[in-house]
Amino acid sequence: MDLKLVRSTPSELDTDAVVLFQLEGSERDDLKTALAHSYSSGEIKGKPFEFTLVHNLPGYKARRVLVAGAGKQEKFDSAAVRKIAGAAVRFLKGKGITTVAFALGAGESSAANVTAAVEGAILGAWEPDALKTSADEKSKPLALIVVAVESQEPALDAALEKGRVVAEAANLTRDISVEPPNVLTPMALAARARAMAEANGLSIEILDQDRMRQLGMGALLGVAQGSINPPALIVMRYTPPKVTSKDHLALIGKGVTFDTGGISIKPADGMEKMKYDMAGGAAVIGAMQAIARLKPAVAVTGFVPTVENMPGGNAQRPGDIVKSLSGKTVEILNTDAEGRLILCDAIAYAKQLGCTHMVDAATLTGAIVVALGHTHSGVFTNNDALLARWMAAGKEAAENMWPMPLDDEYREQLNTVYADIQNIGTRWGGACTAATFLKEFVGDTPWVHVDIAGTGWLDDEKKFMAKGPTGVPVGSFVNLAMNWT
Repeated sequence: MDLKLVRSTPSELDTDAVVLFQLEGSERDDLKTALAHSYSSGEIKGKPFEFTLVHNLPGYKARRVLVAGAGKQEKFDSAAVRKIAGAAVRFLKGKGITTVAFALGAGESSAANVTAAVEGAILGAWEPDALKTSADEKSKPLALIVVAVESQEPALDAALEKGRVVAEAANLTRDISVEPPNVLTPMALAARARAMAEANGLSIEILDQDRMRQLGMGALLGVAQGSINPPALIVMRYTPPKVTSKDHLALIGKGVTFDTGGISIKPADGMEKMKYDMAGGAAVIGAMQAIARLKPAVAVTGFVPTVENMPGGNAQRPGDIVKSLSGKTVEILNTDAEGRLILCDAIAYAKQLGCTHMVDAATLTGAIVVALGHTHSGVFTNNDALLARWMAAGKEAAENMWPMPLDDEYREQLNTVYADIQNIGTRWGGACTAATFLKEFVGDTPWVHVDIAGTGWLDDEKKFMAKGPTGVPVGSFVNLAMNWT
């Protein structure tokens, strides 16, 4: 897919379709004569995701003009642009359109809006149908996206490129996440990460089972022992061209390629979704691709512990006690609380490698979905300064985050007489006790934990995005690194 930034008025755009943003409660000066009847009849109101397609509009070179409802002026920001752009692309699919332009007016031509329009369009064009074989089920792919601005600001060219890079990284994440578990085993995930790293100039190391055993990653290996597919710890390193800071950011993602729950087996209903239990790890791989291309000024290392959680004859049992890389012993009460076990060893390893700040993302708990639904990711931290950075990065990416509590009282639920800590608490505050478990291995290192169990995938298609993995929190990861000072 090609991208182009042009400095042009909408009427001069020679594409299959041009998208014009229509605010609620107003009429566009360039349309109010030609579309007077549509305005007066109430056909065009400007409500969010209201689309009016006009063919061969007089004075326009484009074959079609799509008047896209943008909602109220006070709510029209880059997040709205991103969603409307995605929805417009999805609305135009199947209409023989291969080139589309988004026209940003003089008051809309900001760098944030340019980035958002590109991201929304590329994300909206993605479909989870790579394994379908019937050609007639697929619409023509977009060949060209044009963003037209009425501004001479030079920063807009870089904004266009950032939108492309971040959206392509998010779609890489979605491509990986949607692969079926018989294809995407832990070693296959490692191979995908290696291919990405080598293509983008990142150094990469894949720790195999023997190496992890030598290091003492008993928590991670305990989860993996029930599967015939061996585990791995993927380590991807980005070094900035010019080192200006001693800070070293770790991005850590849970990579459970399929989660049956192990001996504490899950119900059959909905278990097929557990192929998405590596969405956090896929997001780290996607973010590292974007970071390699955008080149922030901070060193970043991505860690993806990847396993398959199966109830094989050698599977971990409730009652087992494992020794983690940190040296702490963990009593296993529920083998379906496995994500925290692989993450705790990855966190300890990141500390060993000298990472000074850490952010992990994981489809960790159903409890966070009960608390926040599918609207916000839950965020936990031991450091308010890093939390502020993360929340700002999420807002810029239009990835909704919500801070959650991490009080000392949650630690009491994890006490056990048999080991240093047990892997679950009571049914109450499950997302908080899971984060508290991870905090035990973080120590004083500034750290943010992001539970994306409710936001990592969509059960149903939205107007602006296909059903399936969302790519969250790739944009936040990238913004955090790019804005590091």
